[in-house]
Amino acid sequence: MIIKHACYPRRARLWPLGLLAIGFLFDACTAGQQKEEIINLPIEQAILNEPESFYYIDFANYQANDASLPIGVFDSGTGGLTVLDALVRFDSYRNADGAAGADGIADFAKERFIYLADQANMPYGNYHSAGNSELLVEHVIKDVQFLLGNKYYTAQEAAEFHADKEKIKAIVIACNTATAYGVEHVRNFVAKTGLNIPVIGVIDAGARGVLEHFDIRENGTIGVFATVGTVASKGYERTIHLMKESLGYTGDIQIVNQGGHGIAESVDEEADFLNRLATQPRDNYRGPSLDHPDFQIDRTLMDIYNFDFDHNQMLCDAQNMDDCQVLQINSPENYVRYHLVSMMEKVRLTEGAQPLKALVLGCTHYPYLTSEIREVLKELYNYQMDGEYRYRHLMAEHIHIIDPSENVAKELYAYLSEHQLQNPSGNMLDSEFYISVPNTHNQNVLVDEAGRLTYDYKYGRKAGEIQEYVRVVPFSRENIPAETIDRLATTLPATFELIWNFSQENLKNAGLSVNHRIGK
Repeated sequence: MIIKHACYPRRARLWPLGLLAIGFLFDACTAGQQKEEIINLPIEQAILNEPESFYYIDFANYQANDASLPIGVFDSGTGGLTVLDALVRFDSYRNADGAAGADGIADFAKERFIYLADQANMPYGNYHSAGNSELLVEHVIKDVQFLLGNKYYTAQEAAEFHADKEKIKAIVIACNTATAYGVEHVRNFVAKTGLNIPVIGVIDAGARGVLEHFDIRENGTIGVFATVGTVASKGYERTIHLMKESLGYTGDIQIVNQGGHGIAESVDEEADFLNRLATQPRDNYRGPSLDHPDFQIDRTLMDIYNFDFDHNQMLCDAQNMDDCQVLQINSPENYVRYHLVSMMEKVRLTEGAQPLKALVLGCTHYPYLTSEIREVLKELYNYQMDGEYRYRHLMAEHIHIIDPSENVAKELYAYLSEHQLQNPSGNMLDSEFYISVPNTHNQNVLVDEAGRLTYDYKYGRKAGEIQEYVRVVPFSRENIPAETIDRLATTLPATFELIWNFSQENLKNAGLSVNHRIGK
């Protein structure tokens, strides 16, 4: 049984008192939930009370107040590395005395991070549309279990697990969908463990970040650009409205939601949404199309989409684009074009719509495409039809693009400072990076030709059947596409440096072949 209890109003009202109060808010929130939700989910039961279970953790001997412990960060894939990168680069305080002001030294330079990408079970945004949100919550609790626990496998085919992973002192949910559907459950679960560990999610941070760009009486529209699951949860919409009310904003602030169906999947090269080797439409395609029931490519908007057809970035069943009966998107950039045009059409057709002034990137994969998003917004601002601007009256000339990661960094820093949990002698270069892969040793697990969980199996499993669907292993070239590695090296160089360092250390310690190395 899953019971949800919202803590947003209490948290929003206290925000003006300062970020240093954040730790107390976590405790108050989870304590209130603990009183109401007393039935353990099956996965919680296994972790808390079943010593024979793979997932069991002995919390009686867990020293969460050890400042030398790492910080745990998790996402459904590599997209959450954009959040980690914000932590890695964060420099808003002087390291010598903690006073406000950058000093050229990263504020978390002495902190170590343990990052988990639950790649095998992603994208999380599709569990809601598959009617299986309870399984998503179970995945999220398992992600937390990994971070709190000590078990991992050196490789997908390893005979046994290792039990020497470090524990953690803080949890960052670097996934909007996981935050929307699971943050209350995670805080409730952590309260049950008896640990005083903060749980920081990206949605509250994103809501605060976007409101900072509005004056107290200013009108305007906020675009929430997120996964379908995050949009369906109304997590951003609800949180923005609550914070707007509690902080005394009096302007007409409207919200337009756009579920970016296929964007995160294309960034992580999910075969059902993108195949760089494809030269013609594919049978297993699940992205927007001419006849998609929810995400239809509108032929009358083709000039506005301005899709790039070069190098099979769009797949058509005819030589001439105008003759296409089947049309499939096959690049992250074209997914962005489809969804931003769709969003602006929603604004255009809304009576009394305010101009779009800010866009929240409500999925951690989307910051990888910030330059493409800016380019398309500029095109739409300048787009003319019959000599008239179609969207200009509905858009600010310079739209603020909000990456919630920066506010996550502020919250984490405030908590560690307030609770004297800043590591005095650690080294960020000692951070660790793990990813989930299908557990082919489990005979119940079904994989496709590429070795990934089949779509029907992934979203058709039942919550409560506690088993190892996946194994968590270190990052390597065997489990991360070369294109993703190249993108990380280019767009997140500071974080990629940590991944590279972990790769080298992991290679030495585990005796793995050079093929496992994340190379430069």
